Amino acid sequence: MIYPVLLPSLSESFDFTLTTAGLLVTLIWVTYAIGQVPGGVLADRYGERTILTAGLVIVAGAVSLVVLAPTTWSLFAATGLVGVGLSLYPVARITVLSDLYPDRIGRVLGITMAAGDTGQTVLPLVAGVLVGLAWQVGLGFVVPLLVVVAVAVWRALPPTAPSETADTELTLQRATDVLRELYHPTLVIMVVILTLYIGVLQTFSAFYPTYLIDEKGFSATTASALFSLFFAFGIVAKPLAGVAYDAIGIRRSLPVILGGAVVGFTLLPFLDRFWLLAADTVLISSMLGSGAITQSYLSETIPPEIEGTGLGAVRSSASLLASMGPVLFGAVAERGFFDEGYLSLALLMAVVTLLTFRLPAEADQP
Repeated sequence: MIYPVLLPSLSESFDFTLTTAGLLVTLIWVTYAIGQVPGGVLADRYGERTILTAGLVIVAGAVSLVVLAPTTWSLFAATGLVGVGLSLYPVARITVLSDLYPDRIGRVLGITMAAGDTGQTVLPLVAGVLVGLAWQVGLGFVVPLLVVVAVAVWRALPPTAPSETADTELTLQRATDVLRELYHPTLVIMVVILTLYIGVLQTFSAFYPTYLIDEKGFSATTASALFSLFFAFGIVAKPLAGVAYDAIGIRRSLPVILGGAVVGFTLLPFLDRFWLLAADTVLISSMLGSGAITQSYLSETIPPEIEGTGLGAVRSSASLLASMGPVLFGAVAERGFFDEGYLSLALLMAVVTLLTFRLPAEADQP
């Protein structure tokens, strides 16, 4: 989530329009989406420790290439590689946690996601300060951190054996079998919910700092602080959402989590003062709790024998469709409809909330 903080500087350095800047963010999410299916298969086949470590190493190398990129094309190519590395993380994380904590997946996944939001709170703040020196400094400082985390993951996670109960070859027949298992009304609704939710999250996070700078008149440092505040609240929201899922299920927990974002997006165009925007940012950030709920529900719904591959397929399809959000939003904003764009996000979140009521109260496997 450092990229959104850097977009104004990147746009200046490479002469980007808002549409081109949105395309750069979209590229991350496209490669992130495509990589999750093979990432799930590889997690099933080689174990989560190997895949998680490999993903971190790839991201570290890709970020180094971004920092050194001399041209627009090389910047886009390196950015795509960042998405590939990131794509190896989410499925392996969920499957290893569901294996270790099958009866507390909501709570554990919520805590894990909250830990991620700690980084997404701190790192954009640091980047917002360092970008004053150069955008390369504002991004490059994460490379040694990624290397340290890769070593820590390798040493902390126990070795995991390849799956003994599932066929992990990525063949046409296996793909057909997985899709047949996933063609279930519950999972179809979940794909739609995830597509809309991820699209809104990616779009909002891509342009919020730019919106605060260009439309609200804040400095880059202040915009970075508000952007970090968005993720800071997720540190609290995600564990609470996980507990709520375990206690009352998805149909009663998810609408409450998403309702704050509907109101927050609706109010955003009409607020200008810092403290009002800070309060509204917190309101919008309640949506971050959705991940702990939806991912827990999916891990319990997808059959265990295809959990990694199936979860990768669901997340990949949803993320791929959602990845078009930033570039489309950038084109809308470039034509002077920034505020209207955020009102459309409120409408999409309302649709997601309504779709939640079509899900079974309890996770059911196909």
